[in-house]
Amino acid sequence: MQHMVRSDLSQLAAYVPGKALPDALRVTSNETAEAPLPAVTDAIADAAARANRYPDMGVMKLREELAAWLSRSSGAPTLTRGNVIVGNGSSALCLQAIQSTCMSGDEVVFPWRSFEAYPILAQIAGAKPVAVPLNAEHAVDLDAMLAAVNDRTRVVFVCNPNNPTGTTVAEEQLVAFLEAVPERVAVILDEAYIEYDRSNFSGGGADHAASAAGAGEVSEVDEVNCAAGALASVNSLPLLERFPNLAICRTFSKAYGLAGLRLGYLVAQPEFITAMSKVAIPFGVNALAQVAGLASISDASQKQLNTRVEETIEERSRVLANLPEELCVPSQTNFAWLPVGDRAADLDAALQDEGVTARAFTGEGVRVTVTNHAEVDKLLPALQQALKVVGY
Repeated sequence: MQHMVRSDLSQLAAYVPGKALPDALRVTSNETAEAPLPAVTDAIADAAARANRYPDMGVMKLREELAAWLSRSSGAPTLTRGNVIVGNGSSALCLQAIQSTCMSGDEVVFPWRSFEAYPILAQIAGAKPVAVPLNAEHAVDLDAMLAAVNDRTRVVFVCNPNNPTGTTVAEEQLVAFLEAVPERVAVILDEAYIEYDRSNFSGGGADHAASAAGAGEVSEVDEVNCAAGALASVNSLPLLERFPNLAICRTFSKAYGLAGLRLGYLVAQPEFITAMSKVAIPFGVNALAQVAGLASISDASQKQLNTRVEETIEERSRVLANLPEELCVPSQTNFAWLPVGDRAADLDAALQDEGVTARAFTGEGVRVTVTNHAEVDKLLPALQQALKVVGY
């Protein structure tokens, strides 16, 4: 048996999902507390009756509708179906991006701590993961990442806002980075939490959901997001025309509440989309996920989504305002990052004693998902008590 499997798999770390304990408040995995939007639930129920049939393997209708919706809502150049690929969650798309660019021994550069799957996906594809530490503000250090790019680099991931710290990079920083990265290197901008980003109100990319629905301007409810404020994010879609090596990856798992269906999309130049399609698993996006995606981007669903997202943003401000100053990291996501360092495991245990399951990163910090008012009412006293237990 030991000669049948790849020898390097013994060195491959497993992805660690968030814990689920009976009767505990679960703030581990950045999920929403609500069911999918009403029109989405109806579409899923209707499609379930036809689950005996294979789904559209090319996901043609959803790709076409996504392209049109993104073009309307972002002010980006007109996108077509050829600019969009849909996958089994953004993780699958990140793997396809690596598989379509990297040969054995090529390098994949990414920030760290960031999305836990990046080094795993690189190794699955036979590439070498290159982790670049975050800066002192718990943000992606684009200068250090640029310094890590060499002749073997084929892919760079920029998680913005970053998971698990919630921080963003400024538009001018990102543009300067893209100008400096060689065009032969694919830059994957991972925007899994873009719906929660209010650090730049002028960019459609900060809230394409609200603008697509005609919901009007986003209210500035997040001014309490720590005294230090947050760096500006970027309306990234218009950058696709300027930087042909840029790809933008987003998901329906977080704000849209479709984590259980696994649905994500990536926008890039048609040549890159074609290459990624060649390494996709046939029928990788199920029929329920496809109709859920279509229903999610309707005008009615977008208005409802914006209401939900705004509540989460208000609750995020409330959580951050109740943290000790030394633990307040500006967040543009649906979670808060507590940089407690060596006390991470102890804080995790103290939270469990209070009936809360969070996501601990040993030796670094604890990430706490922010959902709605009712759950935050339960979270705050438990969090404050747990912080006292570990010395804050």
